[in-house]
Amino acid sequence: MRSVTLGPGGPQVPAVGLGCMGMSEFYAPGDESSALKTLDAAYEMGCRFWDTADIYGPHTNEALLSKALAGRRDDIVVATKFGIERTETGEFSGVNGRPEYVKAACEASLRRLNIDCIDLYYQHRRDPDVPIEETVGAMAQLVQAGKIKHIGLSETDAENLRKAAGEHTIAALQTEYSLWSRDVEGQILPTARELGIGFVAYSPLGRGFLTGTISSRADMEEGDWRLNNPRFEAEAIDHNRKLADQIVAFAARKGVTPAQLSLAWVLAKGDDITTIPGTKRIKYLEENWRAGDLALSAAEVSELDDISAAHATAGERY
Repeated sequence: MRSVTLGPGGPQVPAVGLGCMGMSEFYAPGDESSALKTLDAAYEMGCRFWDTADIYGPHTNEALLSKALAGRRDDIVVATKFGIERTETGEFSGVNGRPEYVKAACEASLRRLNIDCIDLYYQHRRDPDVPIEETVGAMAQLVQAGKIKHIGLSETDAENLRKAAGEHTIAALQTEYSLWSRDVEGQILPTARELGIGFVAYSPLGRGFLTGTISSRADMEEGDWRLNNPRFEAEAIDHNRKLADQIVAFAARKGVTPAQLSLAWVLAKGDDITTIPGTKRIKYLEENWRAGDLALSAAEVSELDDISAAHATAGERY
């Protein structure tokens, strides 16, 4: 498993990390006992880059990770996020990048995670009413105070990425990237590379669609947020299955799973890219982890590029 160094002096992480969001909600109800077993398995296999956020749960995913971190803190790179506000009952109440909120959110995450310092702290979404320099400036103060080690941004455009980098070193940009979501290739990924910022690809399996396991809305459980996502409307699924079917067929020829092929494609796009596929099950955790050692030839990457381009994804990302 190759390692990726996120930004200049940033954390070193495996090419395949673990997105923990689905352990608490969004993909049907979570089960704490099962989630802790999966986190234990991740630790034992060496998957020690764990990604969460204060809103997941809401607010309970960090507490879940705190239980798995006990006695292991120094071995794990913990990434969490702030900036999207939710009430205790789950309602989304907006985006907040005000400096005073940044500091309060960090203190709350530290308490829930039961740690003294966050390894990688992201602004989850940019607040359009607050200049990003002010938000990052507050994050820089957290670095100086020893509350966080490295600063990250999530879903930030190229212009604001430049502004942020002018305020403080940015270790990582986290944005959706997969065979069905390649928008970052235009300006965002090149800008991150120009600035020396590492890239963390979330939803590298197309929210599970690229595994070939979803052929209709009936394949998702009640409470699965994808049922409200434009790409998972019935008509969009029918269209997007053409891409998934091509990936399934390609994977079969290569003797790997569609998930492994999809992850390997993302990783083949650069040594500065790491992935954080999410799962609640040890079986898929192990499958995803093995993708870190799967090498694709330049011809295979090019063929997958062409397949992706020929089957443009139907539906907005959100």
